[in-house]
Amino acid sequence: MATITPPVRPRDEVRAAPPRMPRRWNRESVVALCFVAPAAIGFAIFTLVPAIRGLYYSFTDYDVFRPESFVGTANYERMATDPIFWNSLVVTLQYVVINIVFQTVFALVLAVLMHRLTQSLVIRGIILGPYLVANVIVALVWFWILDYQIGIGNQFIEWLGLDRLAFFGDSALAIPTIAFINVWRHVGYTALLIFAGLQMIPKEMYEASAIDGAGEWKTFWRITVPLLRPVLAVVLVVSIIGSFQIFDTVAVTTQGGPVNATRVIYYYIYDLAFNRYEFGYASAVSVALFVILAGISLLQLRLTRANQSDLA
Repeated sequence: MATITPPVRPRDEVRAAPPRMPRRWNRESVVALCFVAPAAIGFAIFTLVPAIRGLYYSFTDYDVFRPESFVGTANYERMATDPIFWNSLVVTLQYVVINIVFQTVFALVLAVLMHRLTQSLVIRGIILGPYLVANVIVALVWFWILDYQIGIGNQFIEWLGLDRLAFFGDSALAIPTIAFINVWRHVGYTALLIFAGLQMIPKEMYEASAIDGAGEWKTFWRITVPLLRPVLAVVLVVSIIGSFQIFDTVAVTTQGGPVNATRVIYYYIYDLAFNRYEFGYASAVSVALFVILAGISLLQLRLTRANQSDLA
Protein backbone atom coordinates (compact mmCIF):
# COMPACT_ATOMS: atom_id res chain seq x y z
CA MET A 1 0.00 0.00 0.00
CA ALA A 2 1.50 3.27 -1.09
CA THR A 3 1.98 6.01 1.50
CA ILE A 4 0.69 9.45 0.70
CA THR A 5 3.24 12.17 1.38
CA PRO A 6 1.68 15.52 2.27
CA PRO A 7 2.60 18.34 -0.09
CA VAL A 8 5.54 20.44 0.99
CA ARG A 9 4.68 24.12 1.28
CA PRO A 10 7.19 26.64 -0.04
CA ARG A 11 9.54 28.12 2.56
CA ASP A 12 8.04 31.56 2.06
CA GLU A 13 4.64 30.27 3.05
CA VAL A 14 5.88 28.71 6.28
CA ARG A 15 5.11 31.08 9.09
CA ALA A 16 6.44 30.50 12.53
CA ALA A 17 3.92 30.70 15.28
CA PRO A 18 4.30 33.89 17.35
CA PRO A 19 6.39 33.28 20.44
CA ARG A 20 4.30 32.90 23.53
CA MET A 21 5.01 35.33 26.27
CA PRO A 22 6.52 33.60 29.27
CA ARG A 23 4.17 33.41 32.21
CA ARG A 24 6.97 34.57 34.48
CA TRP A 25 7.34 37.82 32.52
CA ASN A 26 3.63 38.47 32.86
CA ARG A 27 3.75 37.84 36.60
CA GLU A 28 6.72 40.17 37.03
CA SER A 29 4.96 42.83 34.99
CA VAL A 30 1.91 42.68 37.22
CA VAL A 31 4.04 42.90 40.34
CA ALA A 32 6.02 45.82 38.87
CA LEU A 33 2.81 47.65 37.97
CA CYS A 34 1.51 47.12 41.50
CA PHE A 35 4.61 48.80 42.91
CA VAL A 36 4.60 51.64 40.36
CA ALA A 37 0.85 52.29 40.48
CA PRO A 38 0.68 54.12 43.87
CA ALA A 39 3.47 56.52 42.90
CA ALA A 40 2.01 57.03 39.41
CA ILE A 41 -1.49 57.67 40.76
CA GLY A 42 -0.12 60.05 43.41
CA PHE A 43 1.93 61.91 40.80
CA ALA A 44 -1.09 62.22 38.50
CA ILE A 45 -3.47 63.41 41.24
CA PHE A 46 -1.18 65.72 43.20
CA THR A 47 1.23 66.97 40.51
CA LEU A 48 0.15 66.41 36.92
CA VAL A 49 -3.51 67.39 37.20
CA PRO A 50 -2.83 70.51 39.35
CA ALA A 51 -0.07 71.55 36.95
CA ILE A 52 -2.43 71.31 33.96
CA ARG A 53 -5.16 73.19 35.84
CA GLY A 54 -2.63 75.83 36.90
CA LEU A 55 -1.55 76.29 33.28
CA TYR A 56 -5.21 76.72 32.29
CA TYR A 57 -5.93 79.18 35.12
CA SER A 58 -2.93 81.28 34.03
CA PHE A 59 -5.00 82.30 30.99
CA THR A 60 -8.07 83.17 33.06
CA ASP A 61 -9.35 85.68 35.57
CA TYR A 62 -10.21 83.49 38.55
CA ASP A 63 -10.84 84.39 42.19
CA VAL A 64 -12.76 81.34 43.57
CA PHE A 65 -15.94 83.35 44.23
CA ARG A 66 -17.07 83.37 40.59
CA PRO A 67 -16.44 81.16 37.56
CA GLU A 68 -13.20 81.75 35.72
CA SER A 69 -13.24 83.84 32.56
CA PHE A 70 -10.73 83.36 29.76
CA VAL A 71 -8.53 86.45 29.31
CA GLY A 72 -5.82 85.09 27.00
CA THR A 73 -2.35 86.41 27.69
CA ALA A 74 -3.52 89.33 29.84
CA ASN A 75 -1.93 87.89 32.98
CA TYR A 76 1.43 87.51 31.26
CA GLU A 77 1.21 91.04 29.88
CA ARG A 78 0.49 92.29 33.39
CA MET A 79 3.48 90.33 34.68
CA ALA A 80 5.81 92.04 32.23
CA THR A 81 4.95 95.44 33.72
CA ASP A 82 4.53 94.38 37.35
CA PRO A 83 7.28 96.01 39.46
CA ILE A 84 6.57 93.78 42.47
CA PHE A 85 7.07 90.66 40.33
CA TRP A 86 10.45 91.87 39.07
CA ASN A 87 11.45 92.96 42.57
CA SER A 88 10.53 89.52 43.96
CA LEU A 89 12.58 87.88 41.21
CA VAL A 90 15.60 90.04 42.03
CA VAL A 91 15.22 89.35 45.76
CA THR A 92 14.97 85.62 45.07
CA LEU A 93 18.11 85.71 42.92
CA GLN A 94 19.98 87.50 45.71
CA TYR A 95 18.93 84.81 48.15
CA VAL A 96 19.85 82.00 45.72
CA VAL A 97 23.33 83.39 45.07
CA ILE A 98 24.14 83.83 48.77
CA ASN A 99 22.66 80.48 49.73
CA ILE A 100 24.25 78.42 46.94
CA VAL A 101 27.73 79.93 47.19
CA PHE A 102 28.12 79.52 50.95
CA GLN A 103 26.23 76.25 51.20
CA THR A 104 28.27 74.60 48.44
CA VAL A 105 31.62 75.85 49.74
CA PHE A 106 30.91 74.84 53.36
CA ALA A 107 29.46 71.48 52.29
CA LEU A 108 32.45 70.73 50.09
CA VAL A 109 34.88 71.54 52.91
CA LEU A 110 32.93 69.37 55.37
CA ALA A 111 32.72 66.48 52.92
CA VAL A 112 36.46 66.56 52.17
CA LEU A 113 37.30 66.73 55.88
CA MET A 114 35.07 63.75 56.61
CA HIS A 115 36.55 61.83 53.70
CA ARG A 116 40.18 62.51 54.60
CA LEU A 117 40.05 62.58 58.41
CA THR A 118 37.13 60.56 59.71
CA GLN A 119 34.19 58.51 58.42
CA SER A 120 32.49 58.11 61.77
CA LEU A 121 28.73 57.55 61.71
CA VAL A 122 28.42 59.72 64.81
CA ILE A 123 30.02 62.68 63.02
CA ARG A 124 27.72 62.18 60.04
CA GLY A 125 24.70 62.12 62.35
CA ILE A 126 25.76 65.35 64.05
CA ILE A 127 26.31 67.07 60.71
CA LEU A 128 22.93 65.89 59.42
CA GLY A 129 21.14 66.93 62.64
CA PRO A 130 19.92 70.42 61.61
CA TYR A 131 18.40 69.02 58.39
CA LEU A 132 16.20 66.68 60.43
CA VAL A 133 14.49 69.62 62.16
CA ALA A 134 11.49 71.15 60.41
CA ASN A 135 12.32 74.33 58.54
CA VAL A 136 9.59 76.31 60.32
CA ILE A 137 11.03 75.37 63.72
CA VAL A 138 14.54 76.31 62.60
CA ALA A 139 13.28 79.68 61.35
CA LEU A 140 11.43 80.42 64.60
CA VAL A 141 14.40 79.47 66.78
CA TRP A 142 16.76 81.70 64.82
CA PHE A 143 14.12 84.45 64.78
CA TRP A 144 14.18 84.44 68.59
CA ILE A 145 17.98 84.15 68.78
CA LEU A 146 18.47 87.16 66.50
CA ASP A 147 15.62 89.25 67.89
CA TYR A 148 16.64 92.89 68.30
CA GLN A 149 15.31 93.25 71.86
CA ILE A 150 15.58 89.87 73.61
CA GLY A 151 17.65 87.76 71.26
CA ILE A 152 20.73 86.13 72.75
CA GLY A 153 22.59 86.85 69.54
CA ASN A 154 22.18 90.60 69.94
CA GLN A 155 22.99 90.35 73.64
CA PHE A 156 26.28 88.70 72.71
CA ILE A 157 26.98 91.41 70.13
CA GLU A 158 26.29 94.07 72.75
CA TRP A 159 28.57 92.23 75.20
CA LEU A 160 31.36 92.58 72.60
CA GLY A 161 30.83 96.35 72.70
CA LEU A 162 29.07 96.57 69.33
CA ASP A 163 25.68 97.99 68.42
CA ARG A 164 22.68 95.69 68.18
CA LEU A 165 21.64 94.65 64.67
CA ALA A 166 18.11 94.40 63.31
CA PHE A 167 18.77 91.20 61.42
CA PHE A 168 15.19 90.83 60.19
CA GLY A 169 14.21 94.51 60.31
CA ASP A 170 17.02 95.95 58.18
CA SER A 171 16.40 95.69 54.43
CA ALA A 172 20.13 95.19 53.83
CA LEU A 173 20.46 92.35 56.37
CA ALA A 174 17.16 90.51 56.04
CA ILE A 175 17.89 88.40 52.94
CA PRO A 176 21.48 87.50 53.98
CA THR A 177 20.15 86.50 57.42
CA ILE A 178 17.48 84.24 55.93
CA ALA A 179 20.03 82.79 53.52
CA PHE A 180 22.48 81.92 56.31
CA ILE A 181 19.71 80.31 58.37
CA ASN A 182 18.97 77.96 55.49
CA VAL A 183 22.69 77.39 54.87
CA TRP A 184 22.98 76.24 58.49
CA ARG A 185 20.07 73.85 58.06
CA HIS A 186 20.95 72.33 54.66
CA VAL A 187 24.74 72.30 54.65
CA GLY A 188 24.96 68.92 56.43
CA TYR A 189 22.66 67.21 53.94
CA THR A 190 24.57 68.69 51.00
CA ALA A 191 27.87 67.65 52.57
CA LEU A 192 26.67 64.04 52.83
CA LEU A 193 25.68 64.03 49.16
CA ILE A 194 29.14 65.26 48.21
CA PHE A 195 30.71 62.79 50.64
CA ALA A 196 28.91 59.96 48.82
CA GLY A 197 30.46 61.20 45.58
CA LEU A 198 33.90 61.26 47.15
CA GLN A 199 33.47 57.60 48.08
CA MET A 200 33.34 56.72 44.38
CA ILE A 201 36.76 58.23 43.61
CA PRO A 202 39.37 55.40 43.56
CA LYS A 203 41.97 55.66 46.31
CA GLU A 204 44.64 54.83 43.72
CA MET A 205 44.20 58.36 42.35
CA TYR A 206 45.25 59.92 45.64
CA GLU A 207 48.08 57.41 46.11
CA ALA A 208 49.45 58.25 42.68
CA SER A 209 49.16 61.95 43.46
CA ALA A 210 51.07 61.49 46.73
CA ILE A 211 53.80 59.54 44.93
CA ASP A 212 54.16 62.38 42.42
CA GLY A 213 54.66 64.77 45.33
CA ALA A 214 51.42 66.76 44.91
CA GLY A 215 50.21 68.58 48.01
CA GLU A 216 46.69 68.61 49.44
CA TRP A 217 45.67 71.80 47.67
CA LYS A 218 46.92 70.65 44.28
CA THR A 219 45.36 67.20 44.75
CA PHE A 220 42.02 68.83 45.59
CA TRP A 221 41.92 70.94 42.41
CA ARG A 222 43.50 68.38 40.05
CA ILE A 223 41.78 65.18 41.23
CA THR A 224 38.91 65.74 43.66
CA VAL A 225 37.05 68.55 41.90
CA PRO A 226 37.25 67.13 38.32
CA LEU A 227 36.18 63.64 39.38
CA LEU A 228 33.44 65.06 41.60
CA ARG A 229 31.99 67.20 38.80
CA PRO A 230 28.90 65.02 37.99
CA VAL A 231 27.91 64.85 41.66
CA LEU A 232 28.49 68.58 42.14
CA ALA A 233 26.36 69.31 39.08
CA VAL A 234 23.40 67.35 40.43
CA VAL A 235 23.84 68.87 43.90
CA LEU A 236 23.88 72.37 42.43
CA VAL A 237 20.76 71.77 40.34
CA VAL A 238 18.82 70.37 43.31
CA SER A 239 20.08 73.16 45.60
CA ILE A 240 19.19 75.93 43.16
CA ILE A 241 15.68 74.55 42.60
CA GLY A 242 15.21 74.27 46.36
CA SER A 243 16.53 77.79 46.90
CA PHE A 244 14.03 79.25 44.43
CA GLN A 245 11.29 77.57 46.47
CA ILE A 246 12.14 79.41 49.68
CA PHE A 247 8.88 80.26 51.46
CA ASP A 248 8.48 78.98 55.02
CA THR A 249 11.43 80.88 56.52
CA VAL A 250 10.12 84.14 55.06
CA ALA A 251 6.54 83.38 56.08
CA VAL A 252 7.33 82.91 59.78
CA THR A 253 9.92 85.68 60.14
CA THR A 254 9.59 88.75 57.92
CA GLN A 255 6.45 88.00 55.84
CA GLY A 256 8.01 89.76 52.88
CA GLY A 257 9.18 92.86 54.74
CA PRO A 258 10.63 95.24 55.43
CA VAL A 259 9.23 97.09 52.38
CA ASN A 260 9.33 94.02 50.08
CA ALA A 261 13.01 93.42 50.92
CA THR A 262 12.31 89.71 51.48
CA ARG A 263 9.27 89.23 49.26
CA VAL A 264 10.65 86.24 47.37
CA ILE A 265 8.72 84.95 44.38
CA TYR A 266 7.15 82.01 46.23
CA TYR A 267 5.81 84.31 48.93
CA TYR A 268 4.53 86.67 46.22
CA ILE A 269 2.62 83.78 44.60
CA TYR A 270 1.14 82.86 47.99
CA ASP A 271 0.15 86.48 48.65
CA LEU A 272 -1.54 86.79 45.26
CA ALA A 273 -3.47 83.56 45.60
CA PHE A 274 -4.51 83.36 49.25
CA ASN A 275 -4.52 87.00 50.37
CA ARG A 276 -5.69 88.80 47.23
CA TYR A 277 -7.54 85.83 45.66
CA GLU A 278 -5.99 86.52 42.25
CA PHE A 279 -5.58 82.85 41.37
CA GLY A 280 -5.32 83.49 37.64
CA TYR A 281 -2.41 85.90 37.95
CA ALA A 282 -0.78 83.74 40.66
CA SER A 283 -0.94 80.78 38.27
CA ALA A 284 0.74 82.85 35.55
CA VAL A 285 3.58 83.77 37.91
CA SER A 286 3.91 80.09 38.84
CA VAL A 287 4.19 79.10 35.18
CA ALA A 288 6.85 81.78 34.67
CA LEU A 289 8.79 80.42 37.65
CA PHE A 290 8.57 76.89 36.22
CA VAL A 291 9.97 78.07 32.88
CA ILE A 292 12.80 79.93 34.63
CA LEU A 293 13.74 76.90 36.74
CA ALA A 294 13.58 74.53 33.77
CA GLY A 295 15.81 76.81 31.72
CA ILE A 296 18.36 77.27 34.53
CA SER A 297 18.48 73.52 35.22
CA LEU A 298 18.98 72.55 31.57
CA LEU A 299 21.63 75.22 31.09
CA GLN A 300 23.43 74.17 34.25
CA LEU A 301 23.42 70.47 33.33
CA ARG A 302 24.68 71.35 29.87
CA LEU A 303 27.51 73.58 31.08
CA THR A 304 28.66 71.18 33.81
CA ARG A 305 28.40 68.08 31.56
CA ALA A 306 26.60 66.25 34.34
CA ASN A 307 26.03 63.15 32.17
CA GLN A 308 29.78 62.61 31.67
CA SER A 309 32.37 61.36 34.12
CA ASP A 310 36.15 61.64 34.02
CA LEU A 311 36.34 58.20 35.62
CA ALA A 312 35.14 56.50 32.44
